Amino acid sequence: MRRLIVPLLLFSAPAALAGEFRSIGENATPMYDAPSVQANKRFVASRFFPVEVIVQVDNWIKVRDAAGDLSWVERKTLSETRTVAVTAALADVRQKAEDGAPLAFQARRGVALEIVELGTGPWVKVRHRDGQTGFVRANQVWGL
Repeated sequence: MRRLIVPLLLFSAPAALAGEFRSIGENATPMYDAPSVQANKRFVASRFFPVEVIVQVDNWIKVRDAAGDLSWVERKTLSETRTVAVTAALADVRQKAEDGAPLAFQARRGVALEIVELGTGPWVKVRHRDGQTGFVRANQVWGL
């Protein structure tokens, strides 16, 4: 019986977390190649950097970023705030969820935008860190 439970737990735990998105909650958060502060630092992430939770191990969380890279972060450095990263060279953020609506602002690739409201269609309402809000097409961002 034990031989059946262990593989089942290993298989189901990561699947339960896949698709859960969060953001980095602290500026200058180190991203490691293993779940330890003694591990190699892969890079340093800024606040609001969106990540997808892959698996949790004690106080460490393995995450995927918009480039598809996997890293480990300390659980305490993550925020529940949902953000997306612009993946288009230049994303048009519109005043209404319509292609012909006037521009609210534009955001360059890599800019993090806070999710204000998830739409049911191809649009997501977002907020720039300077306070501007608008609607961006879901296919121009990552983190949904």
